[in-house]
Amino acid sequence: MAVVFERPKALLDVPTHFCPGCGHGIVHRLVCEVLDEMAIEGDTICVVPVGCSVMSYDYFGCDAIEAPHGRAPAVATGVKRTNPDKFVFTYQGDGDLAAIGTAETVHAGTRGENIVIVFINNTTYGMTGGQMAPTTLPGQVTQTTPFGRDTSVAGFPIRICELMATLSGVALAQRVAIDSVPHIREAKRAIRKGFENQKEKRGLSIIEVLSTCPTNWGLSPQESMNFVKEKMIPYYPLGVYKDVTAEEDKK
Repeated sequence: MAVVFERPKALLDVPTHFCPGCGHGIVHRLVCEVLDEMAIEGDTICVVPVGCSVMSYDYFGCDAIEAPHGRAPAVATGVKRTNPDKFVFTYQGDGDLAAIGTAETVHAGTRGENIVIVFINNTTYGMTGGQMAPTTLPGQVTQTTPFGRDTSVAGFPIRICELMATLSGVALAQRVAIDSVPHIREAKRAIRKGFENQKEKRGLSIIEVLSTCPTNWGLSPQESMNFVKEKMIPYYPLGVYKDVTAEEDKK
């Protein structure tokens, strides 16, 4: 009988610490499918910081390095510059990348560091209890905004893809989601394009993934998928915000 579906070889066969309905497992699988298809698991180094991504080195079959909170792009820069023949990617959440790590992310982009950033946006600090994150939606209830995020006090959510698309060193800035099968397939294509950009030395690629956090949202897994579709996508529109290969094709 032909095998039509199996666990990617780059995804280790171990239990995960993720909550039921969490989107990290889906994205882990997509990354590992890309590593398998490109046959680069042995030539890939992952950099993971603090947050729900902190245990990723237990799940990815490639080499992995733990970075201080928010500093994954800085660590990845050093890894890539000293190992230019390796594929280097970071796997970061929004509390990490869009708050304490904003400077590292922006400056890695403006330098055009030849790395891939997989950025999980679930609008909350997931591991530390569900506090408001830089990406928390206006009016969204969190542990630190029990009456909803008040933009007059806390400001507005930051749109990372739109920001990164303005930087000359960024090769790809794309926002995807995992709320449906078509969107999951598009997410995989975006992740693969990021690794292909790195192979061709085009610069930094950032793929923002709108994901779920049922535990801290206080929703069921299905309700969480609906939240991504009905609340997150309207505020964070999906799409390609910068793609140097598309720009080159137009010339």
